[in-house]
Amino acid sequence: MTIMIIGGSASGKSKIAEELLCSLSPGKQRYYVATMKTGKDEENLRRVAKHREQRKEKGFITVECPVDIEQSIKETGSGKNVLLECVSNLAANEMFSESGFLSVEETARKVIKGMKALAENAENLVIVSNNVFESGLEYDELTCSYMKALGLINREMTEVSDEVYEAVVGIKLKIK
Repeated sequence: MTIMIIGGSASGKSKIAEELLCSLSPGKQRYYVATMKTGKDEENLRRVAKHREQRKEKGFITVECPVDIEQSIKETGSGKNVLLECVSNLAANEMFSESGFLSVEETARKVIKGMKALAENAENLVIVSNNVFESGLEYDELTCSYMKALGLINREMTEVSDEVYEAVVGIKLKIK
């Protein structure tokens, strides 16, 4: 089963995703595929520490995979239970990589291909993504390109997901 969780910043997406995967895989091994490049940013490091603490007792093995998400299959294996967090980080990492800038289409194609491969190899896959589309602000061209790629990725993955939820103030709302 593939489930997608979409929500705004601090909406409770992570907790909802962990609870869903745990309910689908009682007593089974779980993998947490982390896409964030934390660097030395204090806020990112605090967020990672919070998420690790939150899932400490839930039996997750963390796999760091900020790009080329298909490569995470080497560590998670086939038929496993996987939580992928977060598509927005993955899309940004792919689009703005050290080797250069990928177009909207290239970014979307690469991320979607990798996520579909992960879904095909997992018993259960829960995907977390951000809703960054409702601020009403005007952005520069690169940010708009990123948002367009993320929108394409989210749309494609919600189409192929068995269930889709929106996280709103810690509550999961079923969309599909």
